[in-house]
Amino acid sequence: MTVLVLRVLERIHGHLGWLAVVALLHPAILLRSSRRRARLSVVLATIAAAATGALGAYIYPEYRHRLKQHIFIEAPRIGWMFERKEHLSVAVIALAIAGCVAHLSLPLFDDDATKQTVARLAHRAFVAAFVLSIAVAALGVVVASFKSF
Repeated sequence: MTVLVLRVLERIHGHLGWLAVVALLHPAILLRSSRRRARLSVVLATIAAAATGALGAYIYPEYRHRLKQHIFIEAPRIGWMFERKEHLSVAVIALAIAGCVAHLSLPLFDDDATKQTVARLAHRAFVAAFVLSIAVAALGVVVASFKSF
C-alpha cells in the first residue's frame, strides 16, 4: 500500500472516529427515557463505531510496520497512548453493540420491569461508549499529530 493511500485512509479513519463520537452521543441522549425507541439512531451509531474500528484494524498492520517502533523510540508515552487507544476502541465497539442488542431486543420482553432494566442497560451502554469514544478520539489526535504516515 502506498504512503498516499495510507495517509488518506488514516485521515478518513480519524474523521470517521469523530463522527462516531457524535453518533454515539445521539442514542445516549435519546435513550434517557426508558420508553423511548430510537432504533435507527442506535443502529447507525453502532455501525459508525464498528466501521471506524474496522478501518483502524485494516490500516493497523502498516502502522505497526512503518510507525509503531519509531513512535516508541522517540516518545514512549505517546506510543503507550496509542496502545490505550486500541484497547479503549474495542471497549467502545463492544459497548455500542451491547447497547444496540439490548435496545433492539426490547420488543421480546413482556414484563415491564424487565423492559425497564434492559432499556436502562442500553442507555448506560451508549453513555459509556460515548465517554470512552471521546478518550479514543482525543488520544488518536495526539498520536496522529506526533507522527503520521
